[in-house]
Amino acid sequence: MACVDEPPEKHCWVCFATEREDRVAEWVSPCRCRGCTKWIHQNCLQRWLDEKQKGNGGGAVSCPQCGTEYRIVFPKMGPVVYFLQQMDRALSRASPFAAAGVVVGTVYWSAVTYGAVTVMQVVGHKKGLDVMERADPLFLLMGLPTIPVMLVLGKMIRWEDYVVRLWQRHSAKLNCLVPGLGRALPRMPAERGYGGDHVSVSRTLCGALIFPSIASLVGRLLFRRVNSNLQRTILGGIAFVVIKGMLKVYFKQQQYLIHASRHILDYPAREGRTDTEHSEEDNEDSGNE
Repeated sequence: MACVDEPPEKHCWVCFATEREDRVAEWVSPCRCRGCTKWIHQNCLQRWLDEKQKGNGGGAVSCPQCGTEYRIVFPKMGPVVYFLQQMDRALSRASPFAAAGVVVGTVYWSAVTYGAVTVMQVVGHKKGLDVMERADPLFLLMGLPTIPVMLVLGKMIRWEDYVVRLWQRHSAKLNCLVPGLGRALPRMPAERGYGGDHVSVSRTLCGALIFPSIASLVGRLLFRRVNSNLQRTILGGIAFVVIKGMLKVYFKQQQYLIHASRHILDYPAREGRTDTEHSEEDNEDSGNE
């Protein structure tokens, strides 16, 4: 039955109760709706608002039918409650910025600590402490955090990929100069179609931060006769980068060759079936169709 503009009695569009069924209930018409959706119980509307606001008592809610925003009035509060409410709002607005500041400060001081540890590891513990004690504090606060940043940026330079591309581009010429160094490929794989190396944030970060320790270790193993700890660490870092780069270039080139030489096999036929049987079966299938 269609609703008229002004029904003879009030109907609640939440609980569907009428004015005749509940004569003591408080009714309200909070929006521009007419007819069946004009009236609603005050208690039903309060419960419906609680579900829509989901704990945010001050959030705006509109009528789902006509889109009118409900006018919600709160009772007057005392000065203490008002002060506490303003403090709560201020803390809610400032907490994201405070949390971001804490995170940035933690990262900064972690970078300072890592830079100081790296300096002592590279030049020696006693000499590193002596250098940092004599240095300007402002220079230390500005310079030490740049050490991990520079290590990460250096790790992001993927020079091995350029060497591999040059090798692949000029493999034919290399084969003419040095037989066996380059070989003819049955096909040219698509770009990054052979398991190309992707940038991993965690791998890059860990590799960059552990690089000073590896450089110091390689320097002690390969350059024991060098007396200076700084020179030994620098030489160890260079040796590690060169050895690792050569191995990576070789590995990526072999991946490229394997991918270029792949072959797709025929579908395996059943045992005991010949090509003639296959043809006869195909003809029978065609006749049945």
